[in-house]
Amino acid sequence: MDSYISYFLLVFMSFFTLINPFGSMPVFLSMSSDLQPKQRNRTARKAVIVAFFTLLLFAFAGNYIFQIFGISVNSLKVVGGIIFLMVGHDMLEARIGRTKISDSEKQVNAYVNDISITPLAIPMICGPGAITNAILLMQDAETTVKKGVLVLAIAAIMMLTYFIYYGGTKILHRIGDTGTKVMMRIMGLIVMVIAVEFLFGGLKPILVDIIQSATNPQ
Repeated sequence: MDSYISYFLLVFMSFFTLINPFGSMPVFLSMSSDLQPKQRNRTARKAVIVAFFTLLLFAFAGNYIFQIFGISVNSLKVVGGIIFLMVGHDMLEARIGRTKISDSEKQVNAYVNDISITPLAIPMICGPGAITNAILLMQDAETTVKKGVLVLAIAAIMMLTYFIYYGGTKILHRIGDTGTKVMMRIMGLIVMVIAVEFLFGGLKPILVDIIQSATNPQ
């Protein structure tokens, strides 16, 4: 029993470090600042649910998916970097805020659905690091019980992420409209820095492989 508890803590802490819900929470607040509390909570809930099932999908079938489509984790990092770069640029120019201002409930719902899936669920919560971690940990889980513990740990980190996002909404009431706009631009800059890290983190191994293949042809 102690070994399973230790394994749960190991999995939980590894995902907590990679997902870093405290780091992504200000981005979530910036992107959902003009939404009503109920809509903001629905956005957070949908984001963690989508991220949870995405992680499970890659945990159980990640290797097969990569093999079928011929993709790699490095390619995933490049795509994630491009998505972050676009979102960060929009946040810097406050385009996200302008997109949200609408009297149409249909448009608001569409916006909630859009940001809850991308970029919140993928790749902010369920990023390349978390996906790789899920695949590797599932490969190391020899028994059915360990696989169950892994799924439980992923569910626990998703619940914690939701509560962190939910609790963070109280910050918006304190900083006001001006503070929200300032925070959006600051977080936009940070998201763009993360994008560059993702982009070059994925491009470097790809370029190294290309150079090695060119210099050492088979």
